Amino acid sequence: MTAETNNYPEQVLCTPAAVELMRRLSARHGELMFHQSGGCCDGSSPMCYPRGEFLTGDQDVLLGEPDGTPFYMSRSQFEYWKHTELTLDVVPGRGGMFSLEGSEGVRFHIRSRVFTDAEIAALRAAHRI
Repeated sequence: MTAETNNYPEQVLCTPAAVELMRRLSARHGELMFHQSGGCCDGSSPMCYPRGEFLTGDQDVLLGEPDGTPFYMSRSQFEYWKHTELTLDVVPGRGGMFSLEGSEGVRFHIRSRVFTDAEIAALRAAHRI
């Protein structure tokens, strides 16, 4: 089920540029996954891996699956960002050295907006935050 059918907003979205890059990388590397930690750059650059190459656990939160791709965030980072809608985008520059887009001349980047009070209430009711 999608977040839409459950009456709560999606927590991570993608721009068309991000979807295009994800599909290009997936054609080359197979299924993908994202992980965003609280590391450098205030966590604005999620890491893109072949699915299953980065091991997730209880310390990670699955925010959603934009374009069918799991997007995880470390639980400690999620505590800061849980009231925020994230949009995965692409900007010029080098990605993280372990992120798949590193050789593409671009990097994935997160843009954000704070959810409205009504959206926060819907996420709480759904036990998403």
